[in-house]
Amino acid sequence: MEISANEIERIVRSVLAGLDRTGAVSAQASPGGCRGVFERCEDAIDAAFAAQKDWYMNYKVEDRERIIAAIRKVSLEHAEDFSKRVREETGMGRYEDKIQKHISVINGTPGTECLKTEAISGDAGLMLEERGPFGVIGSITPSTNPTETMIHNTISMIAGGNAVVFNVHPGAKRACAYALQILHDTIVENGGPAGLITMTAEPTMETVDILTSSPRIRLMVGTGGMPMVNALLRSGKKTIGAGAGNPPVVVDETADIKLAAKEIYRGASFDNNLLCLAEKEVFAVESIEKELVYNMVSEGAYLLSEAQTKALLDIVFLQRDGRYEVNKKWVGKDAGLMLEQLGITDKPDTRLLICEVPHDHPFVMVEQLMPVLPIVSCRDFEEAAEYAVVAESGNRHTASMFSKNVDHMTYFAKRIETTIFVKNGATLKGVGIGGEGHASMTIAGPTGEGLTCARSFTRFRRCQLADGGLRIV
Repeated sequence: MEISANEIERIVRSVLAGLDRTGAVSAQASPGGCRGVFERCEDAIDAAFAAQKDWYMNYKVEDRERIIAAIRKVSLEHAEDFSKRVREETGMGRYEDKIQKHISVINGTPGTECLKTEAISGDAGLMLEERGPFGVIGSITPSTNPTETMIHNTISMIAGGNAVVFNVHPGAKRACAYALQILHDTIVENGGPAGLITMTAEPTMETVDILTSSPRIRLMVGTGGMPMVNALLRSGKKTIGAGAGNPPVVVDETADIKLAAKEIYRGASFDNNLLCLAEKEVFAVESIEKELVYNMVSEGAYLLSEAQTKALLDIVFLQRDGRYEVNKKWVGKDAGLMLEQLGITDKPDTRLLICEVPHDHPFVMVEQLMPVLPIVSCRDFEEAAEYAVVAESGNRHTASMFSKNVDHMTYFAKRIETTIFVKNGATLKGVGIGGEGHASMTIAGPTGEGLTCARSFTRFRRCQLADGGLRIV
């Protein structure tokens, strides 16, 4: 791609403005902040507001594409580093799986290519409908996929012409600040405006309130639990919400059982089941349930006895007012550590625990985000589908099914109504990890945008040239 002399001059000016005497990008690149990280949320918003005006008015789509390409490059170079820092800070998940998540998001998140212009030409004139930016977006990100979500949202949101203020999960704030500064440096070094992506150094609920109440924030995007998403929806601000999942798997009597066992094991054990779209419970027709369990054990899963299942429930869950809830200190922990708590010390490398339980067991009904997969034996396909709908709890996030019966797959897909529905494969394939389609870490089921990309963070704008202008026929 050729760059004009004026463009080169502007890039050089921008880079020099962000360099100190040592050649490193200085805190002055974002007035009042350190390379995009601010002590005060208000200052982070103000910097992003100024940067977005510059980004929208003075940069072309080809500039966005060039800078996003640089972001992809630097993110790939730091994928292992980001994964290590997230694992160390949060204590959750598996390092090698986090690398794969990063690579998938870096390579698979669309940029400007998904922003399509619609045109209609007629005797009455020319009409163009294009995708324009909202402005400054407030982005709430989780501790389960912190830097992956930051990279995905950065690419998607700035591709749409926006700026972003991140309010990251406090449990991953150091890794996120490190990642944001690297991305911020890359934007500035490649001629982009300082402050295009910012964050608060100490994220709290108070800083979320500042974001939702600021007139300079035009859109809120929340990735995480449903209480957070519901709070954003009540704020009165335009919101894209990516909430909880608890995805069920149905396996009927026509399924390829070896394939089902292999794919379910892969998906449920990946990164210790931290992904909201990961398989959380299995409903298997009783005629093939024992065969499925046998094959999952063959894949490497550890089958808990009834007594071990009860003991583990008391370890990884808490009871409050007669209700079960997840003990957060066990979220994303290794299955081998859970076995140690049960007195089993010779299987430290176990990736997944499975257990046979009734359909209303707490392991089934409560989203765990742990490598513990309950399996429910069902009388027939119809019962399995109904139990699965109940367990999914109306989140409309993700579900999967293993079957060769098209009627069964169609029926279950209609009943479950999830944003992602995967047939005969791990649910990872539903977000582009080994499957077709673009990657996303912000999956907006509650508000309906689905697997978000740049298009999700833009608004329709219509431009009309009246009276037959430009017509040549």
